[in-house]
Amino acid sequence: MRSEIPRKARIAPRNRFQGNDTMKRHIVLNVNGEEYDIDIEPNRLLLHALREEVGLTGTKEGCSIGVCGACSVIVDGRLVSSCLTLAIACQDKEITTIEGLAKDGKLHPVQQAFLEYGGFQCGICTPGQIIAAKALLDQNPNPSEEEVKEWMSGNLCRCTGYYKILESVMAVVHNKISADFQLKREHKTAKIQSLNVYKPH
Repeated sequence: MRSEIPRKARIAPRNRFQGNDTMKRHIVLNVNGEEYDIDIEPNRLLLHALREEVGLTGTKEGCSIGVCGACSVIVDGRLVSSCLTLAIACQDKEITTIEGLAKDGKLHPVQQAFLEYGGFQCGICTPGQIIAAKALLDQNPNPSEEEVKEWMSGNLCRCTGYYKILESVMAVVHNKISADFQLKREHKTAKIQSLNVYKPH
């Protein structure tokens, strides 16, 4: 006759990091040239630390297994998947996210090219695409089209295709971006006519 398993043995063990502030570690992350003092669990991923503790949400979570490239950031000059990287391992290192590319109100050339040539498409994968392209051009300022394709193959896009992304990167390589480009922001009022919600004053 099979003996009954004691009730205590059937209870799943509690995550030793979950909800236990005493297990947190104080670290300093250098992100885009600024230092952030944060308290995190040792198993906290860099992706979540950037988005939730640091407050920089440009880096996106896609596949969570380091395949899609949406979470790409640059750490000490190397392109890494922040969804696979522990935040605690990034102390004393320079982290660059999409928010750190524009300087003094001027877009990075790769950012500008993505706008001019339509590489951003829906925008979900764009931060990772731009970060990956920057990492490539930092290492190789004059890559061939085939080299760009191979490098960018680690960044997936589920929109219309990759041609506009490739075209955007090659525009930077061949210096075909506008010298007098200005980012224009339009503020529009949403109109939900079918629900008769929009009523002009």
